[in-house]
Amino acid sequence: MVCSGLNCVRIFSVNTIPTSLAPFFQEYDLATLDPARDSATIIERTLRYGSRAELRWLFATYSRAEIKDWVGKWGQFGLPAPHLAFWRLVLGLDESA
Repeated sequence: MVCSGLNCVRIFSVNTIPTSLAPFFQEYDLATLDPARDSATIIERTLRYGSRAELRWLFATYSRAEIKDWVGKWGQFGLPAPHLAFWRLVLGLDESA
C-alpha cells in the first residue's frame, strides 16, 4: 500500500491475482490461476465482486478491449443484471451485446 497524505492506494502486481480476491475463487488455488490462461474466470469474478482497487488491477492486467469482449460474449451469463447494465454502460456496449 502506498500512502500520500491522507490518501492510500493498494498496489497489486499485474502478473498475480490480488489475494483480496481469494474469497471469490474458493474452488481454485489462487497461486495456480494464470491471468493469461484463466482470463475468463478472472474477468468475471473481478467484474462481479471486485473493489475499486481490484478493478484497477483488472484494467491494468487486461486491455479494455479484452474486458469489453468478455462482457459482450459472456456478461449475460456471468453477471447479475445490475452489474451487466453497469459494465455495458461503462464499456459503451449496447444492450444487445
